[in-house]
Amino acid sequence: MTWQPFYVGDGTPRDVDLGEPPPWRSFPRQALHQQFQPPPGLVKAVNAALVLRRPLLVTGAAGSGKSTVVEQVAAELKLGDVLRWHITSRSTLKEALYRYDALGRIHAQRLAGPDDSDDIAPFLQLGPLGTALLPVRHPRALLIDEIDKSDLDLPSDLLDVLERGEYEIPELARYSDIQAVVEVREWGGDPRHPARSPIKGGFVQCDSFPFIVMTSNGERDFPAAFLRRCIRFTMPKPSVDELRRVVEAHLRIGRRGKAVDLLIQDFHQRLTAGESLAIDQLLNAAHLLTGGSLAATERQEVMALVLRELTRA
Repeated sequence: MTWQPFYVGDGTPRDVDLGEPPPWRSFPRQALHQQFQPPPGLVKAVNAALVLRRPLLVTGAAGSGKSTVVEQVAAELKLGDVLRWHITSRSTLKEALYRYDALGRIHAQRLAGPDDSDDIAPFLQLGPLGTALLPVRHPRALLIDEIDKSDLDLPSDLLDVLERGEYEIPELARYSDIQAVVEVREWGGDPRHPARSPIKGGFVQCDSFPFIVMTSNGERDFPAAFLRRCIRFTMPKPSVDELRRVVEAHLRIGRRGKAVDLLIQDFHQRLTAGESLAIDQLLNAAHLLTGGSLAATERQEVMALVLRELTRA
């Protein structure tokens, strides 16, 4: 069941069964690596980034599957859980490397007795980039999502870390006179049982450069020094057949008749005409159509809501 008037608007309480959600809106969220259909050229770009140990910068429209690339690579190559760093205008390199709770440590010191040890480890946590650069035998997978949303200086700030694959934690380097090796919490994983890694002298140097995917919606330009350190790929506009394969893979169905085919063709025509639409809008519309409970009298209005152009408020 995908559509019925659960909400009527009369203010009367009622019990409802919302049915099963779309596969991509089930929680906890599941990786979509099995459903992802890489466009032509992307496989070669990924392999170039892997061989050259360079970040992969994927540019494309919102909802085109850019962030799913890293999930599929991590699953196929057994790189473990994907580390994620979602970029905002306030994001900094330091927060991506590590977080230090200075106030929490000061408060703990005030509460501690004179015989208590001063342990810095509980107040340190590695960030997603800092965890990806840990010295491990097999590379980790890291997603730096929407890097074009960052402050203007962030891409340049990343250059040295991505080039050298190393960084320092100054608070830990100063502390190393007391304790040479400190077990620091990693990013991600089970928060109830966080993984920890030993860091000596506050210095981290990777053994195997991580597989890094950076996504961009193409809303800004990047410095040449940053771009030359990346393998770059632009997501192409999908064909009708590619859109059909995406719908079939995500909905786990075969072809569902004329209505879905017409929906896909209309979606493709709108993309070709330059409209700003996302693939997940097509999936939402196809999910409603294949549920069998969307009345023909409601179809046009509901489809207009689901497939509204992204550049309009």
